[in-house]
Amino acid sequence: MRKFFILYSFLAAGLLISCTASSEKKSAVSDTPSDSAAVAQEPLSDGDRQFLVKVGDQAPDFTMELPDGSHVTLSSLRGKVVMLQFTASWCGVCRKEMPHIESRIWQRHKNNPEFALYGVDREEPVEKIQELIEATGVTYPIGLDPDAGIFGLYAEKKAGITRNIIIDREGKIVMLTRLFEEEEFERMVNLIDSLLSES
Repeated sequence: MRKFFILYSFLAAGLLISCTASSEKKSAVSDTPSDSAAVAQEPLSDGDRQFLVKVGDQAPDFTMELPDGSHVTLSSLRGKVVMLQFTASWCGVCRKEMPHIESRIWQRHKNNPEFALYGVDREEPVEKIQELIEATGVTYPIGLDPDAGIFGLYAEKKAGITRNIIIDREGKIVMLTRLFEEEEFERMVNLIDSLLSES
């Protein structure tokens, strides 16, 4: 029984290693205990999610470089439904979520001119983005956020990822997600479908 408890303790400790980074460390470190408990028990409250924006806010504008050297500016996408996915290669939860984004959202809407999806890779070089794409098999575009400047417009700079921002055609935030929770993900998929069905 004691051996089982020790093994369980090690496994529990391993699960606490989650997707949080700071500007000093670009590696996975444990999220706050409240994040870990919330994953197992209930969705995080808005206060625990460490967002600087809220539903109803105008999405902060930014220009992001893509790996091919081109740039995209958020405000240039006005009139489209936009999804931003903050990610990084070291984030295990991101790697788990990304294939679902690929299959449930991107593959369904990538040819819709009224939809845009961009991954925003936090504090990593192009080589790491390529590794992430290969590891997850995603085909949606992922841009660079080398100093977490874009991330810092939406959430506290030391806050964790994965997180998604859904933006309506007028540029307003309509949904914020944190971590990968299946029920919340399903609501996000349904919201995107609903927004795109509006004329």
